Amino acid sequence: MNYLTIEQVSKSYGEKVLFSDIDMYINKGDKVALVAKNGTGKSSLLDIIIGREAPEGVNARVIRAKDIKVGFLDQSPEFNEEQTAFEEVLDVDNPKVQAVKAYLEALHDPGKADQLEAASLRMEELKAWDHEALIMEILSKLKIDYQEKAVRQLSGGQRKRLALAKILVEQPDFLILDEPTNHLDMDMIEWLEEYLQRPNLTLLMVTHDRYFLECVCDQIVELDNGKLTKFTGNYSEYLEKKAILRENEAVELEKTKKLYKKELDWVRRQPKARTTKAKSRVDNFDVIKEKAFSGRQDDELSIDIKTQRLGSKILEAHNISKAFGEQLIFEGFNYKFKKGERCGIVGPNGAGKSTFLNVLTGQLQPDTGKVIIGDNTVFGYYNQEGMNLEEDKRVIDVITDIAEYIPLEKGKSLTAASLLERFLFPRPQQQVFVSKLSGGEKRRLYLLTVLMQNPNFLILDEPTNDLDIMTLNVLEEYLLDFPGCLIIVSHDRYFLDKLTQHLFVLTGDGQVKDFNGNYSQYREKFTLTPPITQTKKSASSAQAETKSDSEGLSDKERRELHNLVKDIEKAEKRKADIMSKFNDESMSPEDIEKLSNELQTIQQKLESMEDRWLELEEIKG
Repeated sequence: MNYLTIEQVSKSYGEKVLFSDIDMYINKGDKVALVAKNGTGKSSLLDIIIGREAPEGVNARVIRAKDIKVGFLDQSPEFNEEQTAFEEVLDVDNPKVQAVKAYLEALHDPGKADQLEAASLRMEELKAWDHEALIMEILSKLKIDYQEKAVRQLSGGQRKRLALAKILVEQPDFLILDEPTNHLDMDMIEWLEEYLQRPNLTLLMVTHDRYFLECVCDQIVELDNGKLTKFTGNYSEYLEKKAILRENEAVELEKTKKLYKKELDWVRRQPKARTTKAKSRVDNFDVIKEKAFSGRQDDELSIDIKTQRLGSKILEAHNISKAFGEQLIFEGFNYKFKKGERCGIVGPNGAGKSTFLNVLTGQLQPDTGKVIIGDNTVFGYYNQEGMNLEEDKRVIDVITDIAEYIPLEKGKSLTAASLLERFLFPRPQQQVFVSKLSGGEKRRLYLLTVLMQNPNFLILDEPTNDLDIMTLNVLEEYLLDFPGCLIIVSHDRYFLDKLTQHLFVLTGDGQVKDFNGNYSQYREKFTLTPPITQTKKSASSAQAETKSDSEGLSDKERRELHNLVKDIEKAEKRKADIMSKFNDESMSPEDIEKLSNELQTIQQKLESMEDRWLELEEIKG
């Protein structure tokens, strides 16, 4: 079944053409990612798809399948600000969700006890018990533990997670997600990745998370130079096929240029009197000329700003601790940074990663211990709160206020305007006010202002948010060659894996673990959930494996693993038993409430036991 058809659709703003006569088709079960550089039309195309903007073009057609429900995750979601977060999550047009809502209201409100039986019957009629469990899972995994808060009291990150939860709870036929991983921590991202792999989901997604593209998507559609190109497969297959396509284009362009030179020579040698055949060849010459000089104009972000040399003493932390009231962020941290260090900082949202950075850079004083910063150490600190660009300034003025000329490697220098061009800001755009830039363009400009300080110790706090994949690839290449020290806080697993050599892991209980390796290696060794490329095994398959090689487990752990399988089987049997009892129409409201509470307890125990089983299986190897 076809869910979406786009044919001969164009969009432009004034003289700027974003895309022209593009086609795209999405069928049931497809998982499609849309990738493009910032400012090339991704948001406009999404607005056309959901009907927020009208398509341009004489023969333009946008056909959305009738009788399917579309869920759209926007960058700026709208809510009923006076509802609680829990009320907002359940405020969706889905009969099962409404049945769950009525049941929970009756269950927890003594004044609605007389409605509990009717609500339970409705749950049974719609077979909505599994949907109740799904809702609780979504709220738990996205850490929406602020359910009683009014929406108007929520932070930006909490609102984004709430919007994502609401869409997943609604269970639409067709999901359209714009940067769904923003404001999620690592555990949330990996859970969402597994959730979206479900075969019955149809998905169109804009994301810069390349592990998401690798593990979830089966098609990647690239918007480039105003045209859409479809690549079948995941992210690695997309890279391979794109490289082949670019190579073929280069070969074809070279052939065309050779033909152009040959034809140009012929035209110049022709006498004034032209035959019909000669005139036709002259007309064809114009076509060849246009093809020869209409090759791909790939902008390339080039960064070769000079960095200052590091001294023998760079940055030292001696037994430092920090707390806010009774909330301990970290304690007893010791570390001496060496030349060329490449560290990642990870931990759940709210664990204190930004506070940790602020203490290391001297912006916050530790409660105990001391931080020593070397005399020659120059920090370049890119952080979320630091992006305070003046909206009423032109792009060129933001840079010239720092310096008219920028020193480069090998004694060279560059004008501010030329440097901006290397950062993908062409001369006309340099005259644009900052307020007119997209989120990604503002971040790119802010990053440039950080690098212009000639730092030798870069600290990047969530640098990948709102940056397109093309910019990320080039930024990574620069950072791989960066001669100074590097600390990265990021939820982008691909970015961390490519650039970091060891991690500081903030656990949320005051500990900072120092792990020698990248993020994927850390997850494989310590995670309670499967690594990125590993699917979750069922508990039933565990029984067949308990007698296999148990190398790596202690005797106590082997016994625990064996008992866990039995306990999981018992819990699953009791869960099935309870579910069957709900079919008994003679049950009293008190019995229904008692069984519902037991079912919720069993579900929580099952999740805990399965997590522990996975942990033991990973230790066993």
